[in-house]
Amino acid sequence: ERNAESAIEALKEYEPEMGKVVRSNKAGVQKIKAREIVPGDVVEISVGDKIPADLRLIKIYSTTLRIDQSILTGESVSVIKHTDAIPDPKAVNQDKKNILFSGTNVAAGKARGVVIGTGLATAIGKIRTQMAETEEIKTPLQQKLDEFGEQLSKVISIICVAVWAINIGHFNDPAHGGSWIKGAIYYFKIAVALAVAAIPEGLPAVITTCLALGTRRMAKKNAIVRSLPSVETLGCTSVICSDKTGTLTTNQMSVSRMFILDKVEGNDCNLLEFEITGSTYEPIGDIYLNGAKVKGADFEGLQELATISIMCNDSSIDFNEFKNLFEKVGEATETALIVLGEKINPYSMSKTGLDRRSAAIVAKGDMETKWKKEFTLEFSRDRKSMSTYCVPLKPTRLGTGPKMFCKGAPEGVLERCTHVRVGTQKVPLTAGVREKILSVTRDYGCGRDTLRCLGLATIDTPMKPEDMDLADSTKFYTYEVNMTFVGVAGMLDPPRKEVFDSIERCRAAGIRVIVITGDNKATAEAICRRIGVFKEDEDTLGLSYSGREFDELSEDEQRRACMRSRLFSRVEPFHKSKIVEYLQGENEISAMTGDGVNDAPALKKAEIGIAMGSGTAVAKTASEMVLADDNFSSIVAAVEEGRAIYNNMKQFIRYLISSNIGEVVSIFLTAALGLPEALIPVQLLWVNLVTDGLPATALGFNPPDLDIMEKPPRKADESLISGWLFFRYMAIGGYVGAATVFAASWWFMYDPTGPQLNYWQLSHHLSCLGDPENFEGLDCGIFSHPAPMTMALSVLVTIEMLNALNRYNCVPGDAPQLCSVGSGLEDLSSGRPAGRSPQICCSHLHGR
Repeated sequence: ERNAESAIEALKEYEPEMGKVVRSNKAGVQKIKAREIVPGDVVEISVGDKIPADLRLIKIYSTTLRIDQSILTGESVSVIKHTDAIPDPKAVNQDKKNILFSGTNVAAGKARGVVIGTGLATAIGKIRTQMAETEEIKTPLQQKLDEFGEQLSKVISIICVAVWAINIGHFNDPAHGGSWIKGAIYYFKIAVALAVAAIPEGLPAVITTCLALGTRRMAKKNAIVRSLPSVETLGCTSVICSDKTGTLTTNQMSVSRMFILDKVEGNDCNLLEFEITGSTYEPIGDIYLNGAKVKGADFEGLQELATISIMCNDSSIDFNEFKNLFEKVGEATETALIVLGEKINPYSMSKTGLDRRSAAIVAKGDMETKWKKEFTLEFSRDRKSMSTYCVPLKPTRLGTGPKMFCKGAPEGVLERCTHVRVGTQKVPLTAGVREKILSVTRDYGCGRDTLRCLGLATIDTPMKPEDMDLADSTKFYTYEVNMTFVGVAGMLDPPRKEVFDSIERCRAAGIRVIVITGDNKATAEAICRRIGVFKEDEDTLGLSYSGREFDELSEDEQRRACMRSRLFSRVEPFHKSKIVEYLQGENEISAMTGDGVNDAPALKKAEIGIAMGSGTAVAKTASEMVLADDNFSSIVAAVEEGRAIYNNMKQFIRYLISSNIGEVVSIFLTAALGLPEALIPVQLLWVNLVTDGLPATALGFNPPDLDIMEKPPRKADESLISGWLFFRYMAIGGYVGAATVFAASWWFMYDPTGPQLNYWQLSHHLSCLGDPENFEGLDCGIFSHPAPMTMALSVLVTIEMLNALNRYNCVPGDAPQLCSVGSGLEDLSSGRPAGRSPQICCSHLHGR
């Protein structure tokens, strides 16, 4: 409940305090509190503002309007908005380009919009409502422990009443002074002792300690656990619903392929297609041509392509010393081009002796000594391109005059090109060459990688700045003409290297991986093929659904789709919650990942909500686990740890329950047979809390089995103690109890220092005071002597210690995996045979 309240509280940081409105009763724009804004108000927003309500755009005053709505939709780049109508009534939030959502931020531009939703009626308000309505559910372990506790209480109650009832005939024995009430109280104390023996008082502490140890081991694997019970729940996870961006991929856009022109003859042309390695913002990677490593500086076309990539760019990379990695400053696509320029290193600048930060910007620094950017023609939606006007500071092979460098959608750039660059030559662009460039670009965009492609071009003789109207963005199109096409760069958010193996491990472990992303279907399917969710040539019909396709299914079809599908693309927050509900309805245990505010309801609803370390505070607060490295492989490692913890828990529960059954049998036998107390309540409590607790805790340190991830996940409704296991516990516990009673009786009957009684005397010890004839010469106080209780306690503790070592001890003839070095406790020779028997018993029961 605290987590739920904290998550809802964290949402408040996205609520703007003030807003600028235009009202007819006031002149101009006035600033008022956001909570006073009502539907119908006209709100003005500009760079840096937080949107105070859901708005329908009515006018944009700048060249472009970019909104950072990552907290709501998970999109990693700012979104360009417009005022055009969206005719599709089923459009998802990502496609509502004319709507500004409350709590999102203005990255660039100025505009006005009319308020269409405030408070809980906004998109972010609906998320808050969903979170408040989501009910907490107990983990499988909590449910099973509750059931076990109820069953144990019933059994204990029945046994206690039975022991008390069996001895009703002894209530008037002389040992009780002939008082029926004293006898009833005496046997009531025995029943209480039996209850103490039956209840494993150390179990809660041992379970908590084991889970805490698990959280420490998980933390070393970058999985920070926020809820102890969820540690064990990971062990029965059957479905992992993973976000794509940043979890399965690096969330660091990088150029993987590019081409320039090598030869043009009429309508025919040859292209030089390069592949680029490296998948992060650190410019480490190589360039390959036909499988052979090459230097970018050896190709004139790559020199010019690198120049455009660096100079037609408003972004950069920065080294984060705290995280020890490079991060983008600006747009992801532009950052990818900056990194490409560094990898090409067009003028072969030496990096020898430079630190990481300096070596990563050496080409950019050199380029800025050769060119100066005068101004930028901002990107606009109609022309789908941007360009920069640069003047040379030093002579280069591109000439001595000013240039305009342009990048944008390849088809749009090509429309305004009249020539292509071949080496250092400027060759006319023919229809055949244009079609070849577009064909290869389409292959890049629709092939295995589904790359995002940008065309790069140069204007060798641009208009003079004084002849351009830079205030009117509608005229920018006329300035970007007569261009020379240079090449195409194809980029993607690359998959993490370790993800493919992790997906295979999940498959071997019987865990289904479902990718849930806001990306478009084609891109998502391409990534899924690369990481092994789909095979290269596998038909995805019935295995991949977009959010809209999912909505068009009937409820039964949606349920079936959730049970067989491996990819849901272009989804909204409510889709994630619905998928979790369907999975829970089929008794699946799901782990859901997310990082944005939009993911919080699904994270809270799933059995295991996993937030990204780089995610929002809302997502982290709503989750049970946080991935410090945002890596899917860390989830798989956490699942392995969860399975190991459950196995260890079964080991120490086996140990504790069999020990407690032994204590119960001991009390029951002494009461039923009329023997003196073998163990008193204080001794039983000490054994349960101290002697049992430490070995049980030690069992929690066992490492995972080598084949633990080759077995299917256990069922969520699997009983903590099955009928066969309970029989094993009864068999072992029965022996432990019998051996304890035998040890106490042995002292009375056979020990040289004991009274050496016969069995009748021992079983009728309560008649000692009233039957002097049968107990002639015997001090009745001998039945309260501490020696037999000490003997019984020693045997009990010895057997329990050996029982804890059961999986390591060797019994001749047993399977090798049950064998190891013996205890070596020579001074406990009397307890050794008793200790060996439960191991033999358990070993044979285990083998059946």
